[in-house]
Amino acid sequence: MPDFIAGLRAVADRYDYFILDLWGVLHDGTAPFPGVLDALERLNAAGKRIAILSNAPRRAEAVAQRVAEIGILGRLYHALVSSGEEAWQRLHRRDDPFHAALGRKVFHIGPPRDNGMLDGLDLEKVDRIADADFILNTGPWGWEETPENYEKRLAEAKARDLPMVCANPDLVVMHQNRLMICAGTLADLYERMGGRVAWHGKPHRAVYERCFAALGVEDPRRVLAVGDSLRTDIAGANNVGIDALLVAGGIHSEEFGVREGEIPDRSRVRLAVESSGHRPSYVLPHFVW
Repeated sequence: MPDFIAGLRAVADRYDYFILDLWGVLHDGTAPFPGVLDALERLNAAGKRIAILSNAPRRAEAVAQRVAEIGILGRLYHALVSSGEEAWQRLHRRDDPFHAALGRKVFHIGPPRDNGMLDGLDLEKVDRIADADFILNTGPWGWEETPENYEKRLAEAKARDLPMVCANPDLVVMHQNRLMICAGTLADLYERMGGRVAWHGKPHRAVYERCFAALGVEDPRRVLAVGDSLRTDIAGANNVGIDALLVAGGIHSEEFGVREGEIPDRSRVRLAVESSGHRPSYVLPHFVW
């Protein structure tokens, strides 16, 4: 079972590299959580190298710009890797059988803020499933959407055996203290219908390897991944053999009985960890020093 700690200071000396989730760990979509900027400053002062690894379905440069607007400046980390960047690169390179066979007409499921995912790619955006060669899924069109709103379109796509590229494997995200569905929920629904999906981002190995390269990691035993999702953050760390810290106050906060300023219910955390099969090394209520 994981160790329950009160702050990063309890384990920071054990690691040289930190791979940090974004939503639910560093910010809530509009502002950094209390204590986050102080913790980042202290990690930097201690000479740690930091990568932000986000399942945001946008290119890394766009994510960095948004993070800075929120208040997390570029000087506080050394690299930023996004699932959107990974998806864009694979669509650009088309260096595997799945992506090479996609065709050029794309039906985009996603809000206008994700339109940059089509820039620089030789693609034709179409407005009808009937005209598409494949689907690019960056998430629901609005924050209040439900999976049921997409069932008809996805059934139409499955009838045509359209492949889907999912640029964000997250099922939900914490947005201003509310859980909203993400692209992963729609991709999961499509797979359950029998659809074919290429997933990009955590928990898949490629984005971690990109972080290792950006940080100059020599010894994976000196890397700590921090995230709030058992399914993506902790599973991803387990997949690549690095230690993981679970922030209990993120998407699992209700399940863990965490309220602002409170510690998680240890029995609930242990039950969730055992049920998930994913193993964090540590559990921390919030990302604080």
